Amino acid sequence: MRKDITMRKRQSCDSCDGAGGSGAKTCATCHGQGAVRETKRTPFGMFATTVNCPRCGGSGQTFEKTCDSCDGSGAKVDSGTVKVEIPPGVEDGMRLRVAGEGDAGIRNGGSGDLYVFISIEEHDYFTREGDDLHLEVPISFVQAARGDEIEVPTLQGKATLKIPAGTQTGTIFRLRGKGMPILQSSRHGDELIEVTVEVPEKLSSKQKKALDAFASASGSSVKPQEGFFKKIFK
Repeated sequence: MRKDITMRKRQSCDSCDGAGGSGAKTCATCHGQGAVRETKRTPFGMFATTVNCPRCGGSGQTFEKTCDSCDGSGAKVDSGTVKVEIPPGVEDGMRLRVAGEGDAGIRNGGSGDLYVFISIEEHDYFTREGDDLHLEVPISFVQAARGDEIEVPTLQGKATLKIPAGTQTGTIFRLRGKGMPILQSSRHGDELIEVTVEVPEKLSSKQKKALDAFASASGSSVKPQEGFFKKIFK
């Protein structure tokens, strides 16, 4: 996808077309070299260093008329919009390089690069785990006990998921190839669906009678913890 980013950066001055002024001439201080030698006395003796020319700023030129908009630098800070291509499968914290969209150089010196750091917002329902997606889906007690086919959301749309009879809370089903795109690849990760069995908070008298009949028909299996305790305390 493409995202437009508005930002402030140093751009070429439109008043002087990035030149910095008009009537360019060779700098009289550095004679067009853009640098001058400085000699300093130190406790260890005399040292000579080369520094940018203070008069022309290292360009080797001065102007008869300096641009008022950029004060002769050929660039000024202004707001602009940059179009950034976001490749499928990027992860949080990744850095994207956009060539030529950084700060403009001094006096038509060319522009640097822009580095964009990716920060991914959390989704309301999906949780990302690498290239896989995790999703919790509620099912009813009847669906868990008898089995069913349900529709679940994916990045590509709806998909059908078969719930086997006797499915327990926390069971995880895998939909292969329904996860995140894998960076610089045509493949996708998987979608992991964890089902949670919802228990009704309120029951009507008719529902209670039906559950009593189910308990009667189930016998001792309606209380699986009894067998569990017997194993512990035998």
